Amino acid sequence: MSSGWHRPHGTLANAHGPMSIAPEQAGWDYSGLHVIDRDCSIDLGDSEAVVLPLSARDVTITVDSNTYPLRGRAGVFASVSDWLYVTRGKTIDFSYVNGEVAILTAKARADHPVHYTPAEDVAVELRGGGRASRQVTNIATPDSFAGADRINVCEVITPGGNWSSWPPHRHDGIGDCPTTNEEIYYFRIGKNDSAHGDPEGTGLFRVYTVSGSVDETVTIKDGDTYLVPEGYHGPTAAAPDYPMYFLNVLAGPAEERTMAFCDDPSHHWIRGTWTDIDPRLPMTSAKGRVQ
Repeated sequence: MSSGWHRPHGTLANAHGPMSIAPEQAGWDYSGLHVIDRDCSIDLGDSEAVVLPLSARDVTITVDSNTYPLRGRAGVFASVSDWLYVTRGKTIDFSYVNGEVAILTAKARADHPVHYTPAEDVAVELRGGGRASRQVTNIATPDSFAGADRINVCEVITPGGNWSSWPPHRHDGIGDCPTTNEEIYYFRIGKNDSAHGDPEGTGLFRVYTVSGSVDETVTIKDGDTYLVPEGYHGPTAAAPDYPMYFLNVLAGPAEERTMAFCDDPSHHWIRGTWTDIDPRLPMTSAKGRVQ
């Protein structure tokens, strides 16, 4: 039986772009994600947000009559992008949108200043080893950005033929796992050296819950979304010659932001086997595609 957590490309389309899901639509309390591809205005209400160009360049953001130009990028496989943090209660006006821009949100309890981060200041981390090597771009994580209330944002690039989200892990607050974070995955699947997603792109993603009520491996296509309210998730598997990108937003009820997780104890030992990093990594930087 399907969990209903997989939302194929097109099923979340809205008037502003290819996908939009608020916490109420997801059936949970904190995390939301919206991807626009045209000029529009977004009212954040009681949510804070990270605005991140995915395949748009030279986008203009206006908040409280203040203008913030975002340099952006040609696509998620082309380079690392600059981004903007916006606190709750604001309306964000978008102008000159010429591609995809993500607005990642989390219900917030406190206000923080609007903050712009240039691409050159975004931390890129290489994680894993061998065929489990991947690139993690730490956009608004507790270690990379302190000026937020609940929101955590990162993006991951997995070279074709590699696995990410490995070993499987969870952060659902169930049993002996103390961390609770609702997580959204937004996928773009490339093809060879494409700058952004390709409609022929495909990959795999597995999720299984502690109770055993859900255990599914789904085919992921370019533009798909997957909601993770609970359970172990992993691997995300990139098919050979189809690099996989996913954008994550996580938020939960903890007093302090955290990206902590609990490995599946059956597979935790794998971390001790990692040595070499795939030589294709890193794939991107602030200056562009590395290889």
